[in-house]
Amino acid sequence: MVIKSLASISHYGTQIGGGRCQFAVRGGGHTPFAGSANIEQGVTIDLSQMKAVTINENRSLTSIGPGARWVEVYLKLDAMELAVPGGRVGAVGVAGLTTGGGLSFFAPRYGLVCDNVDNFEVVLASGEIVNANSKENSDLWFGLKGGSNNFGIVTRFDLRTFRQGKFWGGFIGYPIETRSEQFQAFEELNAAQNYDTYSTIINSYTFVLPRGWSIANNYEYTQPETYPVATQSFTDLKPQTFNTMRISNLSDFTIELSDLTSHQLRRQFSTLTVGNSAALLSDIFDANNSTVQMLKDVQDLSWSLSYQALPASTIAQSGSTGGNPLGLDPAEGSLVIILWSVFWSNATDDARIESALKKLFVRSNELAWRKGLYNDWVYLNYAARWQDPISGYGFKNKRRLQEISRKYDPKGVFQKDCPGGFKLFPPSSGGY
Repeated sequence: MVIKSLASISHYGTQIGGGRCQFAVRGGGHTPFAGSANIEQGVTIDLSQMKAVTINENRSLTSIGPGARWVEVYLKLDAMELAVPGGRVGAVGVAGLTTGGGLSFFAPRYGLVCDNVDNFEVVLASGEIVNANSKENSDLWFGLKGGSNNFGIVTRFDLRTFRQGKFWGGFIGYPIETRSEQFQAFEELNAAQNYDTYSTIINSYTFVLPRGWSIANNYEYTQPETYPVATQSFTDLKPQTFNTMRISNLSDFTIELSDLTSHQLRRQFSTLTVGNSAALLSDIFDANNSTVQMLKDVQDLSWSLSYQALPASTIAQSGSTGGNPLGLDPAEGSLVIILWSVFWSNATDDARIESALKKLFVRSNELAWRKGLYNDWVYLNYAARWQDPISGYGFKNKRRLQEISRKYDPKGVFQKDCPGGFKLFPPSSGGY
């Protein structure tokens, strides 16, 4: 069911829920596991046509439809030398990334994407259309900043907007033999007391045959300054296998990341969060290497391990914007988000890949625990279907989200009739 207007969502929402029919809600459809944004023997509410992007008169807010992808937002804002905190891969949808937390190139300066939503327009299970912000339905506003699809259908995101010109970014490739220097440089950048908040990095290790392992780092420095001091411990490393660094705009950099993302049909994400340590990153890489050696016969296997800095400065931004339910605490110091992205060709390998990722998740947690660097937070937008990111928010935050759900969806429509994604009341816990 392709939806083109707010009135249609309000109308059809009341016809579908309440035990009449199971349904799914689809924005950009980025989550890779089946059933997260579609459904068999039910109705998929497709929001892809609701993708308007409008900027208010004083250029302080950008209003975005739930069907928009980030590149569509950036193309409009770049022309006005404006930006919003948003997804780093242009093809990713606005809705899912934002309600799952959201990492961006601007996170150290402005916090997570969800922390920059001034207002959500939401259709509740009853069909009522409400706004959620700091003054109106503020508990729902809080819940939507990481609570995913558990409360209603978000039909508009109003994001705080700032001036932003061109900046420096791109990729540099390295041979795998530089990995020890990479791990050390990552720890130093992420641990810096005076973290340069214009700087972000994705440090990625990819295994494909016959090449084996290689390294490709994405650097973004959101000022028009080439090779800043903050990234020199990386950018000075030699040899380099390729280099796309340049001054350009936000759209261009997010298109580059989209183009470098594999489009194989079969893929799985998984994620983990740990403390900041070069030794731990090295141990986790070694565990990954052992795993892929046992999977070399999987057709068209592409195995990627990415380390992403989550500095305390990013986490601290939430407090000044109304907070969120994610449970992150800047007092814990800088963290590392680990993303596994695995691609392959044959359905016969599905169970084998999933089993390998589960074992690697457990092994990596054990390695972190031994070094005193374990963290139970799981980034929802990277989570596999077998993970439980909302429990990682902590008991109090999860309970608060459940209370918000009962208030705005008293019949549990988005818990029982919309099974996709990560639920507040999963059947394994007794349900709603």
